[in-house]
Amino acid sequence: MGVEDSIEARAASGDRAAFSALMTGTKADLYRFIRRYVGDEDESHDLLQETYAAAWLSIRRYDPARPFDIWLRSIALNKCRDWGRRRAVRRVVRGVMGLDAPEAAAVGEDVPLAEVRLDAQRRYQQMQRALVDMPDTLKGPLLLSAFEGRSHAEIAAILGVTTKAVETRIARARRRLADTLQASPRSGA
Repeated sequence: MGVEDSIEARAASGDRAAFSALMTGTKADLYRFIRRYVGDEDESHDLLQETYAAAWLSIRRYDPARPFDIWLRSIALNKCRDWGRRRAVRRVVRGVMGLDAPEAAAVGEDVPLAEVRLDAQRRYQQMQRALVDMPDTLKGPLLLSAFEGRSHAEIAAILGVTTKAVETRIARARRRLADTLQASPRSGA
């Protein structure tokens, strides 16, 4: 089957069934990417829908000779960045920069396993906050590399930068994430 007969080519010509099949094939991975990027389940579902809507609206500009998932990932990345900017504006408008509600003290459970689980959950939340707060130029390459296993060349194609820039950004992102997690106070200390 040639490129002109592919499901991607049919979708690019406006075939709704072909586009729907591509959505079905990419939905789970794309959702995981968005979820890691924004850190919020409900927002991730909304952004997934926005990504597919934007992809459908611009499907005629898609080149079927190029990988569909890379094209779609770049749209998702832009939607995530837009979400981050809107979120920052809302924080400024509301005057609630640095909004972190104090955690309630754990009451009534002194089982060591519960403490281990609670500590692991807090570390996960710290990592998730660190990822959400990371600048877009570092967050995208890190997520595409570490969580999706994308090559530097694929990431460069998604972001429209050189592979060397991808390598540098990933190294900076890892260093920043490690520094942030190391600086975060551990609970129970």
